[in-house]
Amino acid sequence: MTAPRHTVAIQQVQMVLQGARYRGKDVTALLERAGIPPLLLDSPLARVSQQQYAGLLRLLRRELRDELWGLTSSPLRPGTFGQCMQHLVGCATLGAALRRGFAFYDLLLDDFVARLAVESGQARIRFVLRRPSDARLDYAVKAFMLFTFGSASWLVARRIPLTGVDYTAGMQSSETSRVYQAPLRSAQPHVGMTFDAHWLDLPVVQSPQSLREFLAGTPASLVVRYRDSSNLTERIRRLLRKRLGDELPSLEEVGEALAVTPQTLRRRLREEGRGFQQIKDELRRDTAVELLTASRLPLLDIANRVGFSEASTFHRAFKSWTGVAPGEYRSSRTQPGT
Repeated sequence: MTAPRHTVAIQQVQMVLQGARYRGKDVTALLERAGIPPLLLDSPLARVSQQQYAGLLRLLRRELRDELWGLTSSPLRPGTFGQCMQHLVGCATLGAALRRGFAFYDLLLDDFVARLAVESGQARIRFVLRRPSDARLDYAVKAFMLFTFGSASWLVARRIPLTGVDYTAGMQSSETSRVYQAPLRSAQPHVGMTFDAHWLDLPVVQSPQSLREFLAGTPASLVVRYRDSSNLTERIRRLLRKRLGDELPSLEEVGEALAVTPQTLRRRLREEGRGFQQIKDELRRDTAVELLTASRLPLLDIANRVGFSEASTFHRAFKSWTGVAPGEYRSSRTQPGT
């Protein structure tokens, strides 16, 4: 089995469903078609797999005929993103591509506009509202920023290292920090992100041919493709994955494998906002969620694969991680996106 991907918090599912609720759609039916048990909405700790989440996004796009899932006042018709990217792969540099892309969407979006400026050696992208914000619009802007980040990184085939991410509301979850790997600033005038301006001069290396493959993987590729895999948390996660079915190594053993003292390991993990036990629990949780949703393995086999010798012990641990019993993740057998 390949290394399990990070799961997605149920709050993300709740937020992306706002547009469907506003449009009067049957949310329960949509979740079932996406292969997500509706009862997970009642558990704040619940998680879904990336496959389930991507399937829900594709389903909402198709059902609502909107690439921003009903979150804005007027829909972005399916195909809009692909048409924009066709223009951007012909640009010479990242800076030119960003400016052209923002101009393209400026003609289509009534609720906010994206602006790029260079100040004191920093490229600053701001998403400026054209109407009063609400929960739907707030999530639409944040999703658009994430897509901007993923698209920019894809165009130059390198993850753009951000120096800051701004939100207008309070502090976000640790998941936001993990995605952007940058300092988060709350209570700012606009949602936005900053990075060193020299990245704007990078050449666009993608082509119409590579674009076809890229578009086939959206929206999931935009969310996770350029997540930073070099930080310490991800390195530890990969190392632990190799021993997941057995007794996991201690912090001291992990430090020895990474040529880092235990003291340094603890300090660096604190800087990333993680704990060693937390990494182990999240790895087991994410692996279990993926196996529960993408396989028909018996619960005991799944328990063994994530390091538990008894199904009852696994059951208790999984419920403490997600608030839901493992069997309830299998209450929907519909294939995602059907």
